[in-house]
Amino acid sequence: MPKGFLIDQDGVMYVENEMIPGADKFIKTLQKEGIPFTFMTNNSQRSPLDAVRKLQKMGIKVDPENVYTSAMATAHFMGQQFPNGTAFVLGEGGLISSLHEHGFTLVQNDPDFVVVGEGINFTLEMVRKAIDFILEGAKLIATNLDPSPRKAGWNNLGIASVVAMIEAATGKTAFSVGKPSPVMMRQARKHIGLATDEVTVIGDTLATDIQGGVQVGYNTILTLTGMSKREDLSNFPFKPDMIINSIADLTLPLPWWEEK
Repeated sequence: MPKGFLIDQDGVMYVENEMIPGADKFIKTLQKEGIPFTFMTNNSQRSPLDAVRKLQKMGIKVDPENVYTSAMATAHFMGQQFPNGTAFVLGEGGLISSLHEHGFTLVQNDPDFVVVGEGINFTLEMVRKAIDFILEGAKLIATNLDPSPRKAGWNNLGIASVVAMIEAATGKTAFSVGKPSPVMMRQARKHIGLATDEVTVIGDTLATDIQGGVQVGYNTILTLTGMSKREDLSNFPFKPDMIINSIADLTLPLPWWEEK
């Protein structure tokens, strides 16, 4: 029976622009052993090729097929719900490309959807238009609900803050597709062609990677090189199957592989 991984990027493979020691060796092991994997990221701004290029600069060589983004999951979901629809987008790059690839037309008037993703070029005028469209009947979709990092000088507001503003002005609640939503967790699994009991999620954040994996029945591994720390476990009603200090500490086969 094949086994494989859904792997978060930031906090697992690297922190900002610095590779976490051992991350390259772990990926080389997966490639050598023919173990399926994909990098599962909530960042909807970067395309799979953008993600590949960032990893390559750190010495980690993968293909665009090894990346699955919240933009891809969002566009796929919308395409299923409303084929050949229209969208007004607060977002950039990978999100726009993914929507085009799934048959959506980007419009400035009377959209079927308002879609919110990462970006640094939002204006209050764009937000005002989005609010009007939603009040006129457009559906509100968020690629994810990641919060702001709350660091001075950070140029990414965090989608959660933008969505909160729109929700407050419209009285409508956004449907979020990215982690921890089961929508993205299932689509990422299908992207690598595995069954539920064949998937292990590796992530650094209890509220997204680990919660998402637990919700859909995947095995989960928390690495402590990113957002969540061991003491945070007491704040959640679930726990990962394994906790590691770093991706470098992970050895194969995993204990639950042996069991199955």
